[in-house]
Amino acid sequence: MKISALTTTRRGRVLLATVPTLAALGMIGGGVAQGAVPVSFAVSGQQFKIAATKLEGTGFSQYAGIATAQDGTEHPAAIANIADARLYDLCQSVVVPGGKVGLKITAGGGDQPVTATDLQIGMDNLQGTARFDQIRIGVDASTVNTTPKGSAGDFAMDSDSIVIDDLKQVSWSTQAAVFQLNGLKLEVTQGEECF
Repeated sequence: MKISALTTTRRGRVLLATVPTLAALGMIGGGVAQGAVPVSFAVSGQQFKIAATKLEGTGFSQYAGIATAQDGTEHPAAIANIADARLYDLCQSVVVPGGKVGLKITAGGGDQPVTATDLQIGMDNLQGTARFDQIRIGVDASTVNTTPKGSAGDFAMDSDSIVIDDLKQVSWSTQAAVFQLNGLKLEVTQGEECF
């Protein structure tokens, strides 16, 4: 299909915007994992939803950060880092502002979960049932047990492992050094969301 044919519809334009965005997120994720990209980061200014029946991870930390939109608007965010994560029945959705068009990604069904290394999520809402092993609450954000760290003097928490059942979150960003989407399905929707 020619690019000119894709750009004549809103769905085509959304699809063309998605491919370079996914490539850029992959490159940025490597820098974040190595601590080369700061915790204050630029975002589209649009939130998206992530859901999973279960998240299992090792090497977890969480602290405060800022997601800055292109227009300079700052959005407070909880920054969560997970060294190694598995997500079962993952769903990610976003709806284009002012329209009924969206993108929905599903993956990780059955016994083939989505896996991520050096996962970092900037969110402002999280729901689910969580269990932490060897948790430390109130540690200095610059001393957490993950490679990415927060600012000295800021409140943080970390744990050796984390499990969240019935995960639902509203996020500004998701980055990872490696993000393996087993059974990936991407579809343009009429505004359908994960929850």
